[in-house]
Amino acid sequence: MINGQIVAQRRYPSPSNDVQLYEITYWSEGYKVKGLLGIPKAANAGLLYLRGGMQRIGMVRPARVCQYAQQGFIVFAPYYRGNRGGEGRDEFVGQDRYDAVHGVTVLRQFINGKVHVIGFSRGGAMALWTAILRDDIHSVVSWAGMTDIALTYKERLDMRRMMKRVIGGTPNKVPQAYAARTPLPYMMNSEARVLIIHGKRDTHVSYKHAEALQQAVGGPATIWCYEDFSHAFPPKENRETVRALSFWMKEGDA
Repeated sequence: MINGQIVAQRRYPSPSNDVQLYEITYWSEGYKVKGLLGIPKAANAGLLYLRGGMQRIGMVRPARVCQYAQQGFIVFAPYYRGNRGGEGRDEFVGQDRYDAVHGVTVLRQFINGKVHVIGFSRGGAMALWTAILRDDIHSVVSWAGMTDIALTYKERLDMRRMMKRVIGGTPNKVPQAYAARTPLPYMMNSEARVLIIHGKRDTHVSYKHAEALQQAVGGPATIWCYEDFSHAFPPKENRETVRALSFWMKEGDA
């Protein structure tokens, strides 16, 4: 069992004629975990897309993988352990962070160029951990990204029951478990370029998460703040932002 080793690969229906999709099963810390791979007609660089949500909520969507692949990236999007037939249990930025870390190893088997990482919502914390735990990440994007897990518990009343069950209690009862999931204190260990994208009206992941990340980054971070946007951007602005962040990534490849 080698972490990142591909166990199975099967074609997956694609909504785009320009992108071939494959469902990949790979090893991650002793578990068989699954994810979706998107391969466009021409690409060298790789993009690890880290979903938000928990279990079915926020699950990887083929259209989203294709959206980024059409920007010229080979894209891999882990489902995280315990999802869609994968072994283990989703731990909400616990040991499941290694499903992202080893997802980069999967991605490297299909690319020749650099690896970029983007995380949305809960995936923001997963993306930061990937950049911390690996030394081959060229850039990391946190889009509406969760960066402080205890702050999430404080802000999201609707998620408290799930977080207590998965993490083992409240931040007051098990502070070490919440601290162990929070990447902010370790961001200075990463040399990846950092882009922070956040809407000021986000009530799912407050703008405080973006401010905390900006402060924690050891080097300069680029931040795109949107005064009128919430957690999910309007479709037109979403497409424009995807194109802009893809250009930002490629600009740094030069």
